[in-house]
Amino acid sequence: MVVKKRCLLWDWTNTAHIPEAMERIKFSGPLASCSNWNAWAPPELKGRLPFRPTVRGMEQLTDPNEWAMISNNEHAILHYFNEPERAGISPEKAATMWGEKMVPLRKGQRKKIIGPGCASDAAGEAWLHDFMSRVEAMGEPPDYLGVHYYGPDGPAAIQYIEKMHLKYPQYPVVVSEIASISRNKREVFAFTAELANWMDQCPWVFEYSFFGCMRERADDFVSPEAQLMNSDGTMRYLMKKLMEEQPMTGL
Repeated sequence: MVVKKRCLLWDWTNTAHIPEAMERIKFSGPLASCSNWNAWAPPELKGRLPFRPTVRGMEQLTDPNEWAMISNNEHAILHYFNEPERAGISPEKAATMWGEKMVPLRKGQRKKIIGPGCASDAAGEAWLHDFMSRVEAMGEPPDYLGVHYYGPDGPAAIQYIEKMHLKYPQYPVVVSEIASISRNKREVFAFTAELANWMDQCPWVFEYSFFGCMRERADDFVSPEAQLMNSDGTMRYLMKKLMEEQPMTGL
């Protein structure tokens, strides 16, 4: 039986420049959903996977067009804030907007909401602790705990995700971004296989997203060996394994 927990992180530049690349995605394997860090779904997805809209920052809550896309769609699950601690959004402001915007949306449309995906460092953990304390005090916590992780070591990644779960055990976990930052191809493949296989079997991990399916690297922090797509829109070997293999193997 195929375990469907893997989310396709489909960068908006693909939609802008190479939408035909979506036809190279295998939809019948372990892929469970698609996200692009935006409020709008890629037209080329054509409904072949459930889409997860993202309230990436304050713009999605305050711009009328962005909010219209967030608040008026058929999508069952959405993300709330992407690394807000690095975008200058305070936990207090995030919690206030949560109460004003997200709670009525959830109550009115029965949406499920993934909590903010903060970086896996001290600042990210402190921000998330403050935010969670505030929304729990409201009696309106998120439906899922959002987690990000980047690093070179598989066991350390598992340890971090387990630590976050132990801190907030009542929430299923969505690892909304994860990748190895090693520059060694064999290490990257081993990390990806180890984490994918563990998360597939972990009962409290709801969904996870390996970063990322895009034409160019987002920045120098991201390992070239972890890139899932070539600049021409063809899929790299690691992406093919994520789309097709379960359990995954390394190189």
